Amino acid sequence: MADNYIVSSSPHVRSDKTVDKIMRDVVIALMPATLFGIYHFGTRALIIVLLCVISCVGFEALYQKLTKRKVTVSDYSAVITGILLALNLPHTVPYWLPVLGSLVAIIIVKQLFGGLGQNFMNPALGARAFLLISFTGLMTNWGVDVDGITTATPLGILKEGAAGTLPSLTDTFLGYIGGCIGETSAIALLIGGVYLLVRKIINWRIPVIYIGTVFILSLLIGDNAFDINYATYQILSGGLMIGAIFMATDYSSSPMTKKGQVIMGLGCGILTAVIRLYGNYPEGVSFAIIIMNLFVPLIDRFTIPKAFGEVANNEK
Repeated sequence: MADNYIVSSSPHVRSDKTVDKIMRDVVIALMPATLFGIYHFGTRALIIVLLCVISCVGFEALYQKLTKRKVTVSDYSAVITGILLALNLPHTVPYWLPVLGSLVAIIIVKQLFGGLGQNFMNPALGARAFLLISFTGLMTNWGVDVDGITTATPLGILKEGAAGTLPSLTDTFLGYIGGCIGETSAIALLIGGVYLLVRKIINWRIPVIYIGTVFILSLLIGDNAFDINYATYQILSGGLMIGAIFMATDYSSSPMTKKGQVIMGLGCGILTAVIRLYGNYPEGVSFAIIIMNLFVPLIDRFTIPKAFGEVANNEK
């Protein structure tokens, strides 16, 4: 009878989703926003994307070679970091800045914490925050339009109170506005998000709750309270879409449980709205996600259900 059983160590239920397949799906999901950014901002945007991807892959391979570890650049994780970093940069930055950002993302945020799955925040997000703090002028220079006038993002315009100069909601939704390379087109980012949902790479909780929380708070306590257009600009512009869909859902830095994901979405949304509405800086996505990343171990600790048969301390 024993011959009818196969004895093996856990896990006993396996998925056909490998790291490579998951990462490839994320790369595919990022393509609409990447291609639109290159179309909208031109050759400089393409060069910045290539610089970030090549630098991230190169730094990862070099670090793993120097530390005598297995080189894992074929898993596409470094490619994703490069694309995400590029999409979070203005097309006007000098070419050395994407390389520096790639160094911070791969070496400091990812590899020094143990590599893929061990980092406590999204590497591209950490690098963007570093660059924003260190080189604020370069990271908030959106260039000039065809008339030679300095452009501004809708969030910047709202922060300054110059509502009359806002682009149309249609242009904002499509992406014909100022901003970072990959954050301007809400429709392109939503297409990528739907793809990830259909492929079951992410679930709806964090992105939907995050975006919904920002919308509701902007509607209730924003400078233009109960103005639906104002709240709509808040969710369509800036880094909210790319942050909610692609960075707040990072596997290694987001909660594992359903309750935890709800808390993550709410926390990110509240922090983003508070920073945007009451802070001096018109954007708050990067810092909101990073702050919530720090609470993920605590969130998981209190939301992971007891194992079957486990008795709580106060029940003993």
